[in-house]
Amino acid sequence: MADNLKSATEILERLVGFDSVSGRPNQDITGYIKEMLEAQGAEVTLSHDADGQRANVFATIGPQVDGGVVLNGHTDVVPVEGQVWGSDPFTLTPKDGRLYGRGSVDMKGFLACVMASVPVFQAADLARPIHIAFTYDEEIGGIGMPVLLNSMESFPYRPSVVIVGEPTDMNIVTGHKGGDEMRTEIVGHEVHSCDPRHGVSAISVAMRLIAKIEEIGARLAADPAPNSPYVPPYGTFNIGTIEGGAARNATAGWCNFDWEFRGMPGQDSRAIIAEIEDYATQELLPAMKAISPRAGIDIITEVAVPSLDDRNAQAAAAFVSDITGQNSQSVVSFGTDAGYFSDAGLSTVVFGPGTIRRAHGADEYIEVAELQQGLDFLSAVAGKLSR
Repeated sequence: MADNLKSATEILERLVGFDSVSGRPNQDITGYIKEMLEAQGAEVTLSHDADGQRANVFATIGPQVDGGVVLNGHTDVVPVEGQVWGSDPFTLTPKDGRLYGRGSVDMKGFLACVMASVPVFQAADLARPIHIAFTYDEEIGGIGMPVLLNSMESFPYRPSVVIVGEPTDMNIVTGHKGGDEMRTEIVGHEVHSCDPRHGVSAISVAMRLIAKIEEIGARLAADPAPNSPYVPPYGTFNIGTIEGGAARNATAGWCNFDWEFRGMPGQDSRAIIAEIEDYATQELLPAMKAISPRAGIDIITEVAVPSLDDRNAQAAAAFVSDITGQNSQSVVSFGTDAGYFSDAGLSTVVFGPGTIRRAHGADEYIEVAELQQGLDFLSAVAGKLSR
């Protein structure tokens, strides 16, 4: 087991070294993963985006029959710009039993555990296969998942259980919120600020639209779901970025802002977003166009990430419970690729080493002991699937 942990740490060092920020080409990290898995005898398939610049990795170990287990993780990470790190975020740095680096806990640590466990999987007499599914661009909406699922439809076998190895402190998670990843682009009309009445400030329009979003958010917060396990127990908005305008002495001719809505499972997020769209077209747009016919508001849904609920979770939860002895199940507010798998009819849970509280921030780390927990669990998975 010591050798397995050493291997996982070395693999994690390589994985962290890839600057695999979402939205960028990822041939370097997927090439490394593919080469390493194939060197250990795994059958590997890549599925690409439309431009061929980003890829999912899918590998199978064991017999090509129904009833296998998918181990899922994502290769992309969030940016580090604007964060103050105590070490190079793309160099794995060990200190006091911790391994620091971007993506170490979210979720290259789990990827490293899976890759280091391939020899264990190969040595087991598997009656059912273990599938490895590493996706791209999970952090910006699970963009790689539809591509992966489409690729999986061509396989002659169907898995029965999916384990998404996001950091859950090794607790079984059977539900999470969904996420509508949104962008709003506003076209105004520039004039000299000495008389802004003749212009349309796209920034001012954005302010009013954001105020409406905040108003709806406050309304949802005032009506939380009773006895809900979610924290907070209602859908939430976040305005993530905003930019616009050219100079302080001119009305802003443009303004763009990125935002999201994280809805509760079963909540009609499209109806909520439609209320925002109606406010834009009925309350804001007429006055804008009265000044400039070119003025406009475009509200774009870039990705609609499905929530995960308990519909298809029980078989996967029972599988993990049989290994760990855990009888409790929980939910989380962050999103994962699990909702995509569940909506495709695959029993899915989220279960992995480390804690989400360390994700996305400066000095992200996973503990060496948490890597060992992941390795121990994966060894037990191989044992459960063996003859």
